[in-house]
Amino acid sequence: MVQEATAGATPGATAQSRSAGAEIRRGELAAFLRSRRERITPEQVGLPRGRRRRTPGLRREEVAQLSTVGVTWYTWLEQGRDIHVSAQVLDAIARALILDRSERAHLFALAGTVDPSPASECTGVPQSLRRMLEQLEPFPACVQNSRFDLLAYNRTYRLMMCDLDEVPPEDRNCLWLAFTHDEWRSSLVDRDETIRLMAAKFRAVMAEHVAEPAWKAMVKRLEDASAEFREIWARHEVVRPGDKIKVYRQSQVGILRLASTSLWTGPRQGPKLLTYTPADAETHERLERLHALALAAEGGAGADPVSTAESDPASTAEAAPAAV
Repeated sequence: MVQEATAGATPGATAQSRSAGAEIRRGELAAFLRSRRERITPEQVGLPRGRRRRTPGLRREEVAQLSTVGVTWYTWLEQGRDIHVSAQVLDAIARALILDRSERAHLFALAGTVDPSPASECTGVPQSLRRMLEQLEPFPACVQNSRFDLLAYNRTYRLMMCDLDEVPPEDRNCLWLAFTHDEWRSSLVDRDETIRLMAAKFRAVMAEHVAEPAWKAMVKRLEDASAEFREIWARHEVVRPGDKIKVYRQSQVGILRLASTSLWTGPRQGPKLLTYTPADAETHERLERLHALALAAEGGAGADPVSTAESDPASTAEAAPAAV
């Protein structure tokens, strides 16, 4: 019946139907872009908030600036105008709006354009992975993306360098904490060498994301906050990620000597499960004590054993970091 109806339709009716479908899709695209723009704070992409901001999230001109697209062109997109959008423009907008894999696919589908990079990273932490973090206790473990954002962590990791639950979600980034958080910094036994290597590893990975707003915003934020970071960053040192014995000074249980292991969570070097196992019997005993302290701190049963960072949608955006 459907085939007969289609076959019997006049060319004018078919064209009208296609036009109506395209208009609906453009309307959906416009609404989707507005919703993604309104959820991003200026601070997330390194822009000043200002005193007179009334728009929730970013302004249109700010998205245009971040994606190097003309303001008029981007405005037409949000108005559902009948314009052709290239894959390159959509890619730039997807990065500016810090879209995850599902959102990116939706954007390209609504625009009727083939995505040249369909494997862009999705940042959600599935329940199965969160269960793994819990089962690894008392060993510390976390899920980290390539920008060093902490996407999730178990109870022992939560207390290893500081109480992460007391850190604002937007600050739960290992590089940021290593340069700006006093308690985190004091836990690094060989701090000078550690932060130098972290910055070098970050630069090496950033080569694949150098034009992305979230990465540039991270560097800008660190440069503004830390003269030490500015000096190290100016050296342009690069080191690839690697696993080795790491030594921490935990304020309540003492020195921890830990072997770190990175387990990629997908076929590409995106988010990874980072585990820490004791390098000696003394550290093993101290991890058990630290885990007991974490259990006592959360007040027994009923609390979520795995914390998830939810601050940065991209941060939750893409991701292959260096071990902390």
